[in-house]
Amino acid sequence: MSAPQDGGTQPFAGIRIIDATHVLAGPFSAYQLGLFGADVIKIEHPREPDQSRDSGPDKALNRELMGTAYMTQASNKRSVTLDLGTPEGRDVLKELAARADILVENYRPGAFEALGLGYEALSAINPRLIYASMSAFGQHGPRGNMTAYDHVIQGTSGIMAMTGTKEVNPIKIGSPVIDYATGTMGAFALAAALFQRERTGRGQRIDMAMLDVAMILMGSHIAAYTRTGKHPKPHGYKQTYATNSAYPTKDGSFVVLGASNLRQQKRFWAAVGREDMAKATNPERSADEEREFATVAAILLTRTAAEWEEFLQARHVPAARVRTMGEALDDPQFATRNVLHRHDALPGIAGGLTVPLAAFKLAHGGAAVRSPPPRLGEHTDAVLGELGYGADRIAALRAKGAI
Repeated sequence: MSAPQDGGTQPFAGIRIIDATHVLAGPFSAYQLGLFGADVIKIEHPREPDQSRDSGPDKALNRELMGTAYMTQASNKRSVTLDLGTPEGRDVLKELAARADILVENYRPGAFEALGLGYEALSAINPRLIYASMSAFGQHGPRGNMTAYDHVIQGTSGIMAMTGTKEVNPIKIGSPVIDYATGTMGAFALAAALFQRERTGRGQRIDMAMLDVAMILMGSHIAAYTRTGKHPKPHGYKQTYATNSAYPTKDGSFVVLGASNLRQQKRFWAAVGREDMAKATNPERSADEEREFATVAAILLTRTAAEWEEFLQARHVPAARVRTMGEALDDPQFATRNVLHRHDALPGIAGGLTVPLAAFKLAHGGAAVRSPPPRLGEHTDAVLGELGYGADRIAALRAKGAI
């Protein structure tokens, strides 16, 4: 549960973001800044909203256009509907951009330029505007006009080819890690651009590609491949060393060992009474790989995974029982970390929902949820009112289908 915060002390208090993104990576980047005080205005088409609104396992929520995929990264945002295909809708976006600090969009490269809403057009209106474009492959290059989602990028990047087992591969990583990594890296890019603007007084264009992020996530693998020419192979739960792999245990559940370095592997062998198996160098470990794996596998079948975790951790050997998501969320450690926020009550929705916050803590002015995920267009009239639109003008825009 997130603790109440004084919005005025948060790092991005007073920053306004126009969030013209959809699905996950783009919305998550704006959400991260919103957790730390930014005023995030989410722009959606009035008749074709963010597809994440009807995505998730709760079909009733999907029908309400409040799917869990949407609500995961929608707290603290205000929802405004605009049809950017109409002149009136584009005019409203330009007015919003004139008063904003950041605009984030993740449409097909060139789409916003075709509407007269590209960086050059909007920076002419607001030179301090930071304009971030997030796409699958970047704004230019041979793949610049191609589109993709997380799993497509996993396949394109090489991540999928190295995931799985020798017998079963390629396999997609369970979580949409590329989306979340792109959103997190996007938040870092926005923060960096804001910091730079404090020094220069000028905004700028940010070009962020999911493929680029995927490659960064494989940094050590890229270095190894470009040095040796050997492709990384899927290892399943068998890693480089026997004392750094996962094994089934007495009750059928798995335990993951993390005795990676030489000191840790020495402690592991001492803990299980096999000091004779400890090695002085990593090449020795590799040379005795087959015997080590067989020995560890036999030893770990003598206790349950939970028993091994407790036993080895008490002896300063990294180890963990493989948990389900439910078990992981029940871990009392989370109660001390402020990583999650529980919406115990959502307007018009029965039951609660837990959503992520940020993956770090600040001593003061930290991440906090101030408002629940908004309904489609919930704040359209209020935001237009802030721009000086009266009731008659708002009604006229609605009659034309622009909002």
